[in-house]
Amino acid sequence: MNIPLSTMTMTMPSNSFLLPFSRLFAFILITLSLEALFILQKWRHPVSPFLLPSYFLLSAIKTYLWNSNPNPVYLVDFSCFKPPSTCKAPFSNFIQHASMIESFDDESVEFMAKTLTSSGLSQETYLPPALHCIPPKTHHREAIKEAQMVLFPVMDDLLSKTKLSPQDIDILIVNCSGFCPSPSLSSFIINKYSMRSDIKNYNISGMGCSAGAIGVDLARNLLKTYKNSNAIVLSTEILSTGWYSGHEKPKLLLNCVFRMGSAGILLTNKKNAKKTSKYKLLHSLRTQRAFDDKAYFSAFREEDSSGKLGVTFKKDLLQAVGETIRSHITILGSEILPFSEKIRYVFSIIRKKIIKSEEIYMPNFKSVVQHFCLPTSGRPLIKEVAKGLKLNARDMEPALMTLHRFGNQSSSSWWYELGYMEGKRRVKQGDKVWVLGLGTGLKCCSLVLECSRPIVDGPERSPWSDCIQQYPVEVVDQQGDAHKF
Repeated sequence: MNIPLSTMTMTMPSNSFLLPFSRLFAFILITLSLEALFILQKWRHPVSPFLLPSYFLLSAIKTYLWNSNPNPVYLVDFSCFKPPSTCKAPFSNFIQHASMIESFDDESVEFMAKTLTSSGLSQETYLPPALHCIPPKTHHREAIKEAQMVLFPVMDDLLSKTKLSPQDIDILIVNCSGFCPSPSLSSFIINKYSMRSDIKNYNISGMGCSAGAIGVDLARNLLKTYKNSNAIVLSTEILSTGWYSGHEKPKLLLNCVFRMGSAGILLTNKKNAKKTSKYKLLHSLRTQRAFDDKAYFSAFREEDSSGKLGVTFKKDLLQAVGETIRSHITILGSEILPFSEKIRYVFSIIRKKIIKSEEIYMPNFKSVVQHFCLPTSGRPLIKEVAKGLKLNARDMEPALMTLHRFGNQSSSSWWYELGYMEGKRRVKQGDKVWVLGLGTGLKCCSLVLECSRPIVDGPERSPWSDCIQQYPVEVVDQQGDAHKF
């Protein structure tokens, strides 16, 4: 799946890496190029003479607004949950337990065994205690226990790292797609930590694996309104309510690749956080394709013929993902790419119009971003996204190693990837990190972070602390080929 930026719309970025005057100059040249294209194609439209002055005026206004109201938001720190060793689910145990569950037939067990073998997961991933039972316990009480198990430790660790009290938190956002209790999970946290009565709490559900990035995007927007505030985003997925006990193979995939995980992220707009925060949030972008039936139904939670609930992954999922990411990075590229990449892209479109055999230039995102946190939804998807963005094995490594060590942890996976890169001492001051979230719907959410200070914490308080030196490991794909990093 090649992901060309074939329909990039050049609009004035609201938050770019370019200096304001450089951006303005770029837009003038781009507009002139578009005018030239109109002439070459003999397009006649009454508004075309006004394109240049209109773009000039709009870009000048946006440049002024951007400079007069920067509203910096900082990512102070983050924490990731490491489940206890008693929750480990080696393949042999998983298959043995599955064969003892009456709701599975031999064909279902065989399918799950093959899926695990080719999934890219290791023998070290984790399942909640409720799913170690025979049969698995999937009722409400067990889901509450699982929520306590994954959310309280990351909240405690994050408050300890940042030396904050629960009373210091002004905004709380909790995301979990499949489990939506009443009272909500955000109220669940407020009750546990006796938070303030005026705290602004939000609960995000049904947003799929992209919900973690969406939660940070929501926090950023709220911090633009509420000055001098702290916001915590808690991301997790409760697996006990998502277990599928039927025979339909597309629904059995979720049992095999989703594993325990959670993360807590502290963001702030306080001025004194500039020097102490790990990252500055430079940009966030959300797009979705729920208007397209193919994208909407590509990953869909529904009942099977026996009335058992599960998530169906359609065969054309990768194609729908490609279209979703293509439209997303088209907009993101116009926001963050440097002037030289934008100009090369624009002129490649003009050449394509004149010389049909010419290919449209694929901009190089590595010219502005040094590190990538890709969706860990599966090894094929990781590789296809990396191929479309022209990323190499080292760029894919954090996603593949996170999938290997911890499995697909849904909305919290990106923070394990960032923890991996920090543990490897790869993130340097001034480096930029692109977090690419992809979820059901389909929807995309991107975060662009800039490292604000040297990362000297080390992996001691990270889920990678006991194994970071063992990675990267050799990965064997479905064809049996080994890939080294």
